[in-house]
Amino acid sequence: MGVIIIVKIFITQETRKKWGMLNTIEKLNVVAEHPAVGAKVTGVDLRKPLSEKLAQLIREIFFRYSVLCFPGQKINDEDQARFAALFGFVDRNDRSKGDPDNKQSKRGVMYVSNIREEGKLIGVLPDGEMHFHSDGAHREKPYRATTLFAIEIPITGGETKFAGMAAAYDALEGGLRSRLDKLEARHVFNYNKTTRGEMRHDNDVAHAVHPLVIIHPNSGRKSLYLSRLMTSNIVGMEHEESEQLLNHLFDHCEKTQFVYEHKWAPGDLMIWDNRSVNHARNDFPSNQRRLLRRYTVSDPDN
Repeated sequence: MGVIIIVKIFITQETRKKWGMLNTIEKLNVVAEHPAVGAKVTGVDLRKPLSEKLAQLIREIFFRYSVLCFPGQKINDEDQARFAALFGFVDRNDRSKGDPDNKQSKRGVMYVSNIREEGKLIGVLPDGEMHFHSDGAHREKPYRATTLFAIEIPITGGETKFAGMAAAYDALEGGLRSRLDKLEARHVFNYNKTTRGEMRHDNDVAHAVHPLVIIHPNSGRKSLYLSRLMTSNIVGMEHEESEQLLNHLFDHCEKTQFVYEHKWAPGDLMIWDNRSVNHARNDFPSNQRRLLRRYTVSDPDN
């Protein structure tokens, strides 16, 4: 069970003077879900546009906890897009553009689902376990954040796990941190692959190179930037040495002391920071329906 933290506890005196004491802020509660990452936020109805003061408060909470859950929301796709826009540029997905029978053809929304209509999947990443990863790591400019809204949830399984990569970095021995600060890694992605064993690591798939340690532009914290699913190799390192170091870091980041596991309920809206969090999915029965709606957030100039 999380520990309830009233928002006013961590609003700075400077912020209080700037904003004043708003009734909406007084009602906003934050429940820390895990020591390393994640919080639940209640007291806000995301069907309604937020004032800039409340929006800025939510952004500050987000930068502190990296993963936020807004339970019991009754939002449509436009509400979700408006919420996502609080954090940057809301992406438009064209992967299935031109397919009128596929819900994914609607610009700005992607469905993660195992549901089939007339034998065709209505979404992506339909079944089974998915290894830890960071959305957009294969892009030159990765996604800032991802929002996911639960519409239908299986009775068992399908939980999403979130790994706090800043806490994982902080827990490393100092000499190893200094070494990693100087390294870069290559990240790959090919469509609908969910485990490292399935992912192709050749140059014909989408790929990008990023520092192995990144500094969050808002919090200033350093985070490991690598994942079991998408990080193929450390640049300039022999294959065997690269694999040994990467596997050590994968195992380290996925320890329970850094991982919050979220059990979904319909109406949950999640947002997570891809610059400081990895996420993964537990397996679930293939005969149980799962449907979630996703918007990603990029830098405005992306």
